[in-house]
Amino acid sequence: MNNTFFSWFDKKFIKVDRTHILRTKNIRLIPDFKNRRGGKLSYAEWAHVIGIFQTIIYQNLENKTGNQILDIGCGTGLLGIAAEPFTFNGGSYTGIDVMSKDINFCKAHFESDNYKFIHFDVANPTYANTQSAELKPWPIESNSKDLVVALSVWTHLSEADAIFYFKEIERVLRKGQKAIITFFVLDEDYQASLNKRTDATGQFHNTSQKEWIFDVAAYDSKNWFTTTGAKTPEDAIAVSKEGLATLIKESGLKLVQHYPGNWKEIPGVFFQDVLIFEK
Repeated sequence: MNNTFFSWFDKKFIKVDRTHILRTKNIRLIPDFKNRRGGKLSYAEWAHVIGIFQTIIYQNLENKTGNQILDIGCGTGLLGIAAEPFTFNGGSYTGIDVMSKDINFCKAHFESDNYKFIHFDVANPTYANTQSAELKPWPIESNSKDLVVALSVWTHLSEADAIFYFKEIERVLRKGQKAIITFFVLDEDYQASLNKRTDATGQFHNTSQKEWIFDVAAYDSKNWFTTTGAKTPEDAIAVSKEGLATLIKESGLKLVQHYPGNWKEIPGVFFQDVLIFEK
């Protein structure tokens, strides 16, 4: 099935499907095929991941409504959909992204007055390589957010960028509040997974298992790594346990929960590692 036909079929399906939504009203906001990005194209997978993160958000918010939520690397709004119930009754959602195309889509797609989207004019070699190379703070007031979320953002940041923007998480969070960030963490589960990926002859069981082996230093870093297939390190970046400890030390945030990802050939709540930090 080619993408042109699938896109046409997807629009028809979504139109009919929305007439049958009874109890999960925020999934009405799932965009059509051509606007689903972030490594997930399937409507079902978007709905699945929205459900996962809606649950994790619920578990990590003290107040279930009226929250001020910041989404870093918002893309076309997957976590914006998951966050919607928690912004009712005076709350707000702000999405930031380096891709102006995605921000323009979100501004047109999300009609709620309490939703705001900001194009962040900084460079990323994978997603926005012509923008400003200067590291600069997010245009967000300090100590103003009840929750920061970032889905597959630190998996595309070099060591220097990762540290700088981890400090930004601490700056914008209110005291005692949390951040939900996804990573590829190179820990014991990752090391154990390497033997599960190959057979007795050393051949990979499937090509996707080779894709998630991080054995190349990213810009000569000792703790940030990329894959042999990456065109630029920011295509896919993992961090060692020592690198994670550096992020925690530099930011002052505290790691309070770690959900291992199923990219490590083990059962997990999500593909990447999901880490919860507290200010």
